[in-house]
Amino acid sequence: MPGLPPRPRNDRPRAHDVIILGSGIAGSTLGAILARQGVSVLLIDGGTHPRFAVGESTTLYTLKVFRLLARRYGVPELEPLTSYEGCRDEIAPTCGTKRHFGFIRHEEGKEPDPSEFLQFSPPSKVLQTSHLFRQDTDAHLFHTAIRYGCDALQAFPVADVELADGHVAVVGGNGERHEGRYLVDASGFRSPLAARLDLRSPPEALKHHSRSLFTHMIGVRPTDECLRVGPEDAPPIPWVEGTMHHLFDRGWFWSIPFNNAPGSRNPLISVGLTLDERLHPRSPDLSPEEEFRAFAARFPAVERLFADARTVRPWVSAGRIQYASKRTVGHRWCLMSHAAGFIDPLFSRGLTNTGEVINSLAWRLLEALADDDFDEQRFSYVDALQQGLIRYNDELVNCAFVSFADHSLWNAVYRVWCAAEVPVNLRFDRFTERFTRTGDDGVLRAMEEAPHPGLPVPGSDGYKALFDVMVRECEAVDRGETPAAVAGARLLDAVASSPVVLDHLGLRDPACRFVYPKPDDLRRMAHWLRHEGPGELRYLTTGVDAHGRALPPDHQETPVPH
Repeated sequence: MPGLPPRPRNDRPRAHDVIILGSGIAGSTLGAILARQGVSVLLIDGGTHPRFAVGESTTLYTLKVFRLLARRYGVPELEPLTSYEGCRDEIAPTCGTKRHFGFIRHEEGKEPDPSEFLQFSPPSKVLQTSHLFRQDTDAHLFHTAIRYGCDALQAFPVADVELADGHVAVVGGNGERHEGRYLVDASGFRSPLAARLDLRSPPEALKHHSRSLFTHMIGVRPTDECLRVGPEDAPPIPWVEGTMHHLFDRGWFWSIPFNNAPGSRNPLISVGLTLDERLHPRSPDLSPEEEFRAFAARFPAVERLFADARTVRPWVSAGRIQYASKRTVGHRWCLMSHAAGFIDPLFSRGLTNTGEVINSLAWRLLEALADDDFDEQRFSYVDALQQGLIRYNDELVNCAFVSFADHSLWNAVYRVWCAAEVPVNLRFDRFTERFTRTGDDGVLRAMEEAPHPGLPVPGSDGYKALFDVMVRECEAVDRGETPAAVAGARLLDAVASSPVVLDHLGLRDPACRFVYPKPDDLRRMAHWLRHEGPGELRYLTTGVDAHGRALPPDHQETPVPH
């Protein structure tokens, strides 16, 4: 893809406008955006590209955010990430396709019950979610950032960071020092900035508990071949064409294939096990692979899935993976994305959160650089957004883990999650359509004016009320105050009666296993929403103006997600 000509390079240390720690998806994307606008950027990373990374599963919302970043900031190299074909043709034939979220609940020693199978397929006419082979997609973005003018230091361990009134600085282990005007730490859990300022929240600040072990394998069998069920229980999309979640009491396995689409030449499958470390403590006598296989052996279908699988790279085994930060912005600095916090990959929120934070940070940082004013208040929304993303994902995943032991409760939690997926995409569509038509960046800034930053549907009080019911019911189960089946029945009733759960998607019917809306379903949903739906969501079918108000009738947009 075309880009700006490279800038002249100078090997001598020099001052930069912005120093970014971490050159993964977050750091490289932000670096490319800033450099494209003429900002001098230094990308610093303790590792080198290409490299292994997890966080491979995208959502429809992820792709829409990255497509907006590409168009808002003039970085077309981000566009290939928004479709399987784009990844295959523009990056490498190593990614997989993702046509659904698949969930199968397991109990020890039993075959899974097909009446409990759940599958959600996001409706889209344009974008196709993918499984990103991160060593290739991250390298693509890193090289894009360099082509737009970023300087880069790889294999550069950071020993210290300095924050002063007039500058920031990063010091390497060898004493080499680099100065800048602003510091963004996108390095992840081992954030030098978080350590320097003691920013990590105490463990009890988060509700969810899980640890994880993961790797890449070959020879993993498709889920479709491992289930002993008849054709009447087959989902509308084969299980192998999506991200598979195999659930059990307080834990889940993932299977993310990169070899499930025509044109992919990657034989690998990303696999992992995430489980509550309180109920399932790590065994010191087992290697990570031995522990993984011991858990798989508890569930017959899962054991068949991995029976012939072979590991191709060392296992990673981590203790409790949840962390958050007391604050994520300050004078001349920002903790971004996974440097700010992390919960659990259950609902593939990581890359979406990264894109949202970049979108809210980039324009503020560009203006701050132009004004030479880095007052913390300018970035207060970025902190509110990141704190909200951590809070609501923490509550959502915690509720899911609590519910895994009982299908009625899990079925209800699943529907609360699903209930956000279409509205949040429609909301995003209405704002971005207006931005595309007018070129007014104020439209996108108005999109941030929502009462609940970080909530799956940030502008909906009705969805917030339903979400809060889910949290109350699940936490009562967790405390032993309410039987899971009773809480499940209550939450299913709440879903069925909630005015913000969209009709014609099957979400109000607990017997609807496969949410796979077809064009006629979407048209009926849009008609219902326009004429009978709740007032707070009516704008989803009519578009919005720069202040979030419904557009007049002559500017109405198509309501079908795309």
